[in-house]
Amino acid sequence: MKLAHRSVSVTLPALILAALAFNCLQIGRAQQDSSYKIHDWNRPRPPVVEPATPSTQEMPGKAPSDATALFDGKDLSQWGSMDGSAPKWIVKDGVMECVRGSGFVRTLQNFGDCQLHVEFATPVPPEGKSQGRGNSGVFLMGMYEIQVLDNYNNPTYADGYAAALYGEYPPLANACRPPGQWQSYDIIFTRPRFDEKGQLVSPARVTLLHNGVLVQNNVSLKGPTNWMTRDPYKWHPDKLPLALQDHGNPVRYRDIWIRELTDAAQKEFTFSNQLLDRYLGTYRVTPRLSLVITRRENQLYMKLVDPGREHEHPLFAESKTKFFAKDVDSYVVFQTNDQGVAESLSFYMAGDTSQAQKVK
Repeated sequence: MKLAHRSVSVTLPALILAALAFNCLQIGRAQQDSSYKIHDWNRPRPPVVEPATPSTQEMPGKAPSDATALFDGKDLSQWGSMDGSAPKWIVKDGVMECVRGSGFVRTLQNFGDCQLHVEFATPVPPEGKSQGRGNSGVFLMGMYEIQVLDNYNNPTYADGYAAALYGEYPPLANACRPPGQWQSYDIIFTRPRFDEKGQLVSPARVTLLHNGVLVQNNVSLKGPTNWMTRDPYKWHPDKLPLALQDHGNPVRYRDIWIRELTDAAQKEFTFSNQLLDRYLGTYRVTPRLSLVITRRENQLYMKLVDPGREHEHPLFAESKTKFFAKDVDSYVVFQTNDQGVAESLSFYMAGDTSQAQKVK
């Protein structure tokens, strides 16, 4: 972490993007499955996706038909501050703009492996130099930064250039456009993998095209990026929010969309602790079985308590009221009062559903 031209395309040709991103889970398995015969008509076919259309300097393009639009120029409903509260960045004229001192913004939805498209414009007239000019950043999973910076006739240290994997990999080329012009990042990200003991199995990897120029070629990250330090990998969930950095410069963003490449069917979100705290408490399922909902940092946990036995499972948000476990076939749906405080829940376990009242 760190402190008048003609219309031009700011996205890759659709066929190139499709080729780079052709990595969704179902097709990936079919690609790798050696049980199919050559030219086997029973082999799963790729899903039909309407490609993206390119942007111009005047107008953003259109996302692929299977993408999630994270910002389409209308509002910040898909974003929050880092604590999950309402973001303080502003939206005007179809773009979102960083406000000095407002802090990072992050998506409410969590992501892992993905294809991400981001368009940004650095301030004009330019002010400052080196890292003080048009500075922001795209943080994959909130911890792996792709630098945003105005490096048009503005030198800085190599691993802090625009499109650098900050502090680790300088870009292969400086493809920056002049200040004020719209630029694009097209990112293919593979999250790190950890084993059941939390040990690193494979590192995160990034391929990046800046304004259509390949600047990061499937590089392997050494760990979370940071300023002046090299932090080792530590276990973290398979999906985490995407974040954009406030570095004190009014960098603008538009046309942000994402395609999940694995586990796309199961959406996950990270909500504010204020919301999560409304669900805490003990819920009586049967005279013998209770559920105890607790929170550690921004994670809810469900403890099943019956005589002589206790089982605890982390819960992941599918919506504001539905949370599921990954290590057991179970989920809960909270029922709330007018103040949004949970008074009961529906508890699903291995095919059976029960109602549970909160113990006063």
